Amino acid sequence: MRNEIELESIIEDYLNGKLTPDERNAFEQLRSNDPIVDHKVVAHKVFLDSMKQYANVLLLKEQMDAAHDKIDVAAISEKVKPHPSRIVRMWRNNRSAIAVAALFLILASIVILGQRKQDGSMQLLDRRINNLDKNQNDIRRVIAYDKQKHANTNTTPAKFGGTGFAISSNGYILTNFHVIKGADSIYVQNSRGDSFKATMFYTDATNDIAILKVSDDSFRRLGTLPYGIKKTGTGIGEEVYTLGYPKDDAVLGNGYVSSKTGINGDSVAYQVAISVDPGNSGGPVLDNSGNIVGVINGKEDKTNGAAFAVKSKYIIEALNAIPQDSLTKRVSYDKKSPLQGMKRNKQVAKIQDYVFMIKVY
Repeated sequence: MRNEIELESIIEDYLNGKLTPDERNAFEQLRSNDPIVDHKVVAHKVFLDSMKQYANVLLLKEQMDAAHDKIDVAAISEKVKPHPSRIVRMWRNNRSAIAVAALFLILASIVILGQRKQDGSMQLLDRRINNLDKNQNDIRRVIAYDKQKHANTNTTPAKFGGTGFAISSNGYILTNFHVIKGADSIYVQNSRGDSFKATMFYTDATNDIAILKVSDDSFRRLGTLPYGIKKTGTGIGEEVYTLGYPKDDAVLGNGYVSSKTGINGDSVAYQVAISVDPGNSGGPVLDNSGNIVGVINGKEDKTNGAAFAVKSKYIIEALNAIPQDSLTKRVSYDKKSPLQGMKRNKQVAKIQDYVFMIKVY
């Protein structure tokens, strides 16, 4: 019980901006990792907003009563005739009180509309509470793809397959942590079918991100990366696409961002309306300007076309966590992409040499 009270107190301080920057960052990390805590934050905010709206209604009623007291209703009823000049005089004599009354009506309408929206949020919140009881198996990691094509340097079929994309020209490739978790050996294969040995360089299991380093002498450095990484958020409805390897050839998937959160309100991921299949995990999600906004990491079993993508801010966090002198011609942040203004097919042609099939043995 004490822990619950302490949590409620922390949530209230968080919503009222009373936490220090370090405390706020620590709490947001807890919120992103624990959907129950995230739900409590949302519920408490709904409660505080409702109380604030109620206080506004009481204040407006008091103002309305005061305005009403200033208006001599009987005198106005006696004097007002259907003549423009009398109406004008009435307005001049009572403009202050009438203005307050009109303002009350406008604000009252806004409050009523706000309450209606709040009811809708509560319905959504109810559905979200139900979602908390869903089995975690409802989200399937999109990885289990047994390749028939063997790596040039390995004669054993891969156990799992996924996708990754270059973050520098010297062989650093980003993918999902769950793609390479437990791997004995890892190979990456380019769009021409050439395979190269790779090793795990950095992992972030919490945000499902891993960075590989190609350790093969036959690997030739790539050119300047044609895409950038978007630092700011991506709005609902924004068109996006992904390129990945659910089969031996790269597959394009088109869609849009359908929610700012992933399954069970997970704030680390977006929900994207893109059809994905096993092997798409680790594939980049790009906007129309050629900037990476996320990385595909799963799908919901019971919903067609509902995939999830780790947000680009967590890609940037991973890149900032590794030595910057390791990366040659690293991917840029929020700079104008060379892909901007190109048609989709032209963009895909430019990026396909920088998107790799990941083979796990």
